[in-house]
Amino acid sequence: MFLIEGEPSGRATCELSNWTGLGYRLPRHTIKDCDDRDDLKGPAVYMLFGLDDEGKKAAYIGESEEALTRLRTHIKEKDFWTEALVFVSKDNNLNKAHIKYLESRMIELATYRRRYKLTQNTTKAPRINEAERSTMEEFLSNIIFFVDVLGHRIFEEDAIPQSKSGEKVIFTTKNKARGAASKGHPTNDGFQVLAGSKAATQETPSIPKGWKRLREELIEKGILLWNENRTELTFVESYEFSSPTAAAGVCMGASVNGLDEWVLVSSGTKLKDYEAGKE
Repeated sequence: MFLIEGEPSGRATCELSNWTGLGYRLPRHTIKDCDDRDDLKGPAVYMLFGLDDEGKKAAYIGESEEALTRLRTHIKEKDFWTEALVFVSKDNNLNKAHIKYLESRMIELATYRRRYKLTQNTTKAPRINEAERSTMEEFLSNIIFFVDVLGHRIFEEDAIPQSKSGEKVIFTTKNKARGAASKGHPTNDGFQVLAGSKAATQETPSIPKGWKRLREELIEKGILLWNENRTELTFVESYEFSSPTAAAGVCMGASVNGLDEWVLVSSGTKLKDYEAGKE
């Protein structure tokens, strides 16, 4: 990485040895200063990152044959974003079909991961020959690497961690009160409750208001689903919470400490002890 102005929070370029691509990290307020970057005036794929009206992570993925012009248009039309990542070719080897292909694949992957709210629909990838497709997939893998390094986990897989012995590290709720029987695992951004987990069917008076609202929101979105008799409340898909305590609180419908509540399925070790290296 190279800091163009020498400021950690300013413009930066990203390169890899033996890669023809070049990445830019551009804070929104610096777009007006980018006339000095000629490679931003050609074909590129780009991503805009910010928060939506509800304060949740949002992103826009696009392509343009004149990237800087398009970014300046987005400044006028889209106000949610605070940072842009732009990827160009150092040897000017990207054409319209290439960037449309990359855009389509990036939207496809981000939509599948569901970590960010996308502000556009999936687009159909153009037809390119086998050799070009292989080259673009390699280009894409480097884009994914840099996006992750720069702190945006929009493409990150929901991988279950493994112990030193190679076993999957799965935690369960220690307390099974009111029908709660949830399983999950830590992630880089918090804690993920796995699909099929059972949440408590009733809330205690102690449940914090924020967790109560989140339970209601998950039910409204169909992520938490009641059975016909309203005797079970099930996660129909995996959901990542901001912390183990938030995950436990929603699952238990109560005020709890997630570091104590989540225990290893294999041994009963508490999450706090596991994180301290006591498996």
